[in-house]
Amino acid sequence: MIIGILKEPLFESRVSMLAGEVAALTKTGVTVWVEPEAGLKAFCIDEDYTKSGALMKSRADIFDGADVLLSIHYNTGPVSVTDKTFIGVYQPLYHLDQVEDWLKQNLTVFSLDLLPRTTRAQAMDVLSSQANIAGYKASLLAASLYPRYIPMMMTAAGSCPPAKVLILGAGVAGLQAVATCRRLGAVVEVFDTRAAAKEEVLSLGAKFIEVEGIADASKAGGYAVEQSDEFKARQKQKIAESIKKADIVITTAQIFGKKAPVLVTEEMIGAMKAGSVIIDLAAATGGNTEVTENNATIVCGNVTVVGDSNLQAKAPSDASKLYGKNVLNFLKLLLDKENAIQLNFDDDIISSTCISNDGKIISPIVNKNFSHANIT
Repeated sequence: MIIGILKEPLFESRVSMLAGEVAALTKTGVTVWVEPEAGLKAFCIDEDYTKSGALMKSRADIFDGADVLLSIHYNTGPVSVTDKTFIGVYQPLYHLDQVEDWLKQNLTVFSLDLLPRTTRAQAMDVLSSQANIAGYKASLLAASLYPRYIPMMMTAAGSCPPAKVLILGAGVAGLQAVATCRRLGAVVEVFDTRAAAKEEVLSLGAKFIEVEGIADASKAGGYAVEQSDEFKARQKQKIAESIKKADIVITTAQIFGKKAPVLVTEEMIGAMKAGSVIIDLAAATGGNTEVTENNATIVCGNVTVVGDSNLQAKAPSDASKLYGKNVLNFLKLLLDKENAIQLNFDDDIISSTCISNDGKIISPIVNKNFSHANIT
């Protein structure tokens, strides 16, 4: 078994595995090939990989000779690849045309963003490990952009009140943002459509904003769900009331496989205080504000709005370490004792994450969306 680790696109600073996780693989008898400078931006140099037992190989050699290719983002460039296995975070529900190409190329593709949100899958949950970092970085980024103190400050020259932070979405990223903003000394309010999030929010010392008539999201795997028009109207009113008082807003709300819900209107932003900051972690799927631009920082009125769904890449070393451990745990499930790939589609983790195999779509959710898209 040869596993190849590819260098990511220029915008990405993470890598699929650092040397520590590679060493764990090579000790089991797996051969690991690494593209030169694959881990450079994550502060893992080629020498670290060779010390871990890996071999440095060109990208072309990896595509030609490796059995399994690891890449966070699917990116083969001009190279035509067939009959290979890819593992990454490919968001197939947003790229169904790419799924069609994988079927034609007879690729076996696993996308770890499709993992079931179960206890058994937690050790492989790349979304949670990366969202934790994103929530932390969002808080620090907001603090650096905000033109005032975050904690309350009392000085001989006078006192400054603490910043008021509103966090929309109390998933992994949102809860880490709560914890980080509280440690920085901010007063924090949180809104989430999942009633179960209330206890976690309160335990971190934040206030939970409740809205009547929430649809049950207990089976949505930690994501938001579509709500009724009546609820949306009440939700909009509550958010408008809170956002007017907020100095910093961090938005994290996502609906699995769909466009992110718009929770913050341009009118709401116009009512915010000058110098306020919004960090939108849902930017890649449309954003939680009406004005969000993905991978861009804009000024709307007197408010700075940052659209960035890849803040985890701002901590590339730890992000790569955690991601690599998630992948390593997934590989333990995928490989048998002889290090051969064993596809047990009766296993919900394997069947959920496998987009394509032998020219067929395996993942039920991808198959459903692919059929509805009428792609031929």
